[in-house]
Amino acid sequence: MISVRSYCNTLIKSLGEDTSCPSLKFVSTKFLTDQKKKKNMICVRAAALLPNFVYRSKLPDIPITNQIPLHTYCFENISKFPEKTCLITGSDGRIYTYHETHLICQKTAVGLSKLGIKKGDVIMLLLQNCPEFVFSFLGASMLGVVSTTANPFYTQAEIFKQINSSGTKLIITQSQYVEKLQADSADQNAPKIGEDFIVVTVDDPPENCLHFSAISDADEKEIPSVSIQPENDVLLPYSSGTTGPPKGVVLTHKSLISSIAQQVDGENPNLYLKSNDIVLCALPLFHIYAIHIVLLCSLRAGAGVLLMPKFNKTILMELIQRYKVSVAPVVPPLARALAKNPLDGSFDLSSIRAVLSGAAPLEKELEDAFKSRFPRAIFGQAYGMTEAGPVLAMSLVFAKQPFPSKPGSCGTVVRNAELKVIDIETGLTLGYNQSGEICVRGPQIMKGYLNNADATASTIDAEGWLHTGDIGYVDEDEEVFVIDRIKELIKFKVFQVPPAELEAALLSHPLIADAAVVSQKDDVDGEIPVAFVVQANDSELTEAAVKEYVAKQVVFYKRLHKVFFVSTIPRSPAGKILRKDLRAKLDSLPVSA
Repeated sequence: MISVRSYCNTLIKSLGEDTSCPSLKFVSTKFLTDQKKKKNMICVRAAALLPNFVYRSKLPDIPITNQIPLHTYCFENISKFPEKTCLITGSDGRIYTYHETHLICQKTAVGLSKLGIKKGDVIMLLLQNCPEFVFSFLGASMLGVVSTTANPFYTQAEIFKQINSSGTKLIITQSQYVEKLQADSADQNAPKIGEDFIVVTVDDPPENCLHFSAISDADEKEIPSVSIQPENDVLLPYSSGTTGPPKGVVLTHKSLISSIAQQVDGENPNLYLKSNDIVLCALPLFHIYAIHIVLLCSLRAGAGVLLMPKFNKTILMELIQRYKVSVAPVVPPLARALAKNPLDGSFDLSSIRAVLSGAAPLEKELEDAFKSRFPRAIFGQAYGMTEAGPVLAMSLVFAKQPFPSKPGSCGTVVRNAELKVIDIETGLTLGYNQSGEICVRGPQIMKGYLNNADATASTIDAEGWLHTGDIGYVDEDEEVFVIDRIKELIKFKVFQVPPAELEAALLSHPLIADAAVVSQKDDVDGEIPVAFVVQANDSELTEAAVKEYVAKQVVFYKRLHKVFFVSTIPRSPAGKILRKDLRAKLDSLPVSA
């Protein structure tokens, strides 16, 4: 006997692509306005016959204080531990207490105000991990100012794209990166230092730049009174989303507070951070994982944060031993360094009690190796994306009153939120152990993409569900497993590489007629970008020449690893690149290729 669900799926799929019924996720708006209302109503009625599988956390919902500004929320409990260590700089041993950190954030807010920065303005944090990142971000929050974070290893072109897109008025950086901010004098339209934006450096400032002390030495008593609403923007990271070039992700005071609370608030927090914990921050703060899980959750919980500006295996081990790091948020490459480093036997790493892996799936072999190397530490994974605020699911092994978790699981959906898995063709919700697209809804998700209503509408539907572009399933214990992606984004280690950006760079070459970029699995880096190129006019381009041309335009992790010359790029009748065909071509090539 066929089930109701199978019957409805078959019925909907049989309607064909021209019925505007490939997905029920926009049923309340798109379906009822379609010309083929009769067939659309069949879809709606079919959906009504089925149970609606929506998953929630095993932990109860909690009251969330998300009507106050982010900085107020993070420092709300500071009176309980004013002299406790808040920030440690691994490079030089500087230590700031919670009282000192809060005070310098206030001074920085005043200093920014005196430079003309006001509510609604955007500043850019172009920094490696350092205390000034924290002072600047939370100081800006106190003014109602938005911070956009950028990778200091970006090329000049990438940085200027973000400056122009975000409307940045002030940049805080290190002097070694100022050269990237100096536009070509011949380019009359490029923004210029001192005219279009102010540059502040945390070390010796070059010409036309200010030292950070110019803003951090201000009188905190002069902090202006600013009315900040929950829906005001506070953070503007850039993400490629499910496809396309990087876009500004608008996160509000309310959305960030909601996400932090979902992790660390309540009687049984999902992520139990103790006041005597030292949390490792080896991940870059310009990445949402570090700024949220490592920094903001730690501040709210009163834990100390060890800032590591640059990754070095030996220095990492020394710092863990010296400061007795107890919680280590990692990504797979960092987990690999900890689990398989032959030097770790020379260091005492016994202080580590919890290791949280995120940003990319962790293979079971590496998870087993880590557990073997650190048998006393609890280990689990989390799942998120920038647009989701960022955490969707987290292992409950980290809870104050923990639950067991399976290998490979990302845990359960966070509290005060909902998660569902939908059939990618019909949009119907799926039950246990059925793979489909993961969607999430809750107060933590982004407001939208900056100045991009179309991209926002394609990601957040009319019912408030954020469509992740990730394929996964929920098992009978309601644990989430991510198994694939329907989006085109390439995940090189922790970094996002949008194929469209690389394709645009390739097509700017006068000797390239057409190009496509896809991902290829890699044991070390997760995925690497690989290009297929059609040469123009029988030119004689080489793989090395193409790689070099693209490398000059992009940050290191976006560089092409392989280039294949082909006669044509497979495309659909609508002109869309058939990436599946190209991946199949990759799989058929000899290993040496």
